[in-house]
This record gives sequence, C-alpha cells and structure tokens, in this order.
Amino acid sequence: MVIDGLEIPEDGSGIDPADAALVRSASGDRDAFAELYDMMSARVFGLVLRVVVDPSQSEEVLQEVFLEVWQSAASFDENRGHARSWILTIAHRRAIDRVRSASSRARREERVALQELHTSAASVEDHVQLLIDGSRAIRALDALPEAQRQAIVLAYFGGYSQREIASLMGAPIGTVKTRMRDGLSRLRTEMEVTR
Repeated sequence: MVIDGLEIPEDGSGIDPADAALVRSASGDRDAFAELYDMMSARVFGLVLRVVVDPSQSEEVLQEVFLEVWQSAASFDENRGHARSWILTIAHRRAIDRVRSASSRARREERVALQELHTSAASVEDHVQLLIDGSRAIRALDALPEAQRQAIVLAYFGGYSQREIASLMGAPIGTVKTRMRDGLSRLRTEMEVTR
C-alpha cells in the first residue's frame, strides 16, 4: 500500500502499523509510541529540516512534534485519515511556526538594534551639546563680577539658600538677592550673546 508517497508494509490485517501504534499510544502504551517514533522520526525530521533548514532547530522541532503526538494521540481519528499524514501535518505546522517565530524574533532584534543605534547617536549629540552649553556657561559666569558669580555658584552648584549665602558671604540677605538677580540677568544676556 502507498500512502503519502511511502510504501506502507501491511501485516496482513490491512491496517497501517503506524495507525495501530498511534491508537495503542493513545491508551498510554509507551512501547507502541517507541515503535511509532522509530517508524516516523526520520521522515518527520526530513520534512522539518526542509522547512526550518537549521539542523539543531529541526531536532528541537522533532522533539516538539513527538511530544504533541504523545499528548494528542487520543484525538487521532483513524476514520478521518492515517497516522502518518496526521503526524506529518503536525510536523509541518510546527516547522512553519518555528520559522515564523525565528523571523519575528529577527525583526524584533533588528528594530531594537536600530533603536539603540539611534539612541546612542542622539545621546552623543546630547553629550556634545551639554559640553558646549557647559563651556558657554563657564565663560558667561567668568564675565560676571566676583560677588554676583559667588552668590550664583553657591546657590546653583552648592545648593545653599539665600539666607545661608548671606551668612557665608557676610552680607545682608537683600544684598545677596540683588546680586543673584543682577547676576542671573547678566548671565542670561551673556549666554544669548555667545550663541
């Protein structure tokens, strides 16, 4: 008998041995499943390898196929087809799923890589801009009178309050406020001029 292009040996009863082994496997017969594996594994592996191409991936798919066959053996209906066709259909589906999954993963990794490339380029630009802005800020601070520069540096880089700055500088708080206001105004003007 020829099924799916294969010569199927008959045991005289007219039943395909793969069908009989699958039916027995459905009842938990491990020996029958081992027979089924021996009958079908080479053919399944060949089909999977043609679809997946990668031998190690194909071996994984082969294991998945026979795990599904073992777990789903009870759902096989011998009146609707042969075990060989049923198993090869499962194998083909699993192989296609593996290819799609690998393709999807490759596209995802490519998107992440492109995003990281864009992000790192943007972060280099941001870093350079910060260096440029920092240099401009230092030059603008250097252009301020000493008292204004000191008050601003203590407030913005030292984290001191105006009251603490007044105490540190030995000046009235009103004077410190005026120095900071005037200094920030000049600093803004200097930063606009150096753009």
